[in-house]
Amino acid sequence: MAGIVRESFDTADETRPFEDGKGRLDLLTSGGGPVGRAVFEPGWQWSKHVKPIAGTDSCQASHVGYVVSGRMKVVMDDGESTEFGSGDFMEVTPGHDAWVLGDDACVVLDWSGFGDYAKRAGG
Repeated sequence: MAGIVRESFDTADETRPFEDGKGRLDLLTSGGGPVGRAVFEPGWQWSKHVKPIAGTDSCQASHVGYVVSGRMKVVMDDGESTEFGSGDFMEVTPGHDAWVLGDDACVVLDWSGFGDYAKRAGG
């Protein structure tokens, strides 16, 4: 293994589009595991644009990440909620819905929960 690895999300190992063109996940596979950059377009909501892909009632991924830009609201299945914005560290356990706030895309880097995120069955 090389001492230094440089890769770009612009030439990701895999790109997974969300429903209705509301964004995408760009995934890099590193020696430490998958790392993802998600671009959630204005109007994106997990329950509308990823749920049909995931086939679960709520997002079952555990996220540890960083919000590069934009804003997002996350609501847990038990009703707990918060908003994340540019510059925020985020840690979210399984069992939630989320949606973009405002008119700008929300870009999130995640090094925990994107390995199987928005992965179609058999894909």
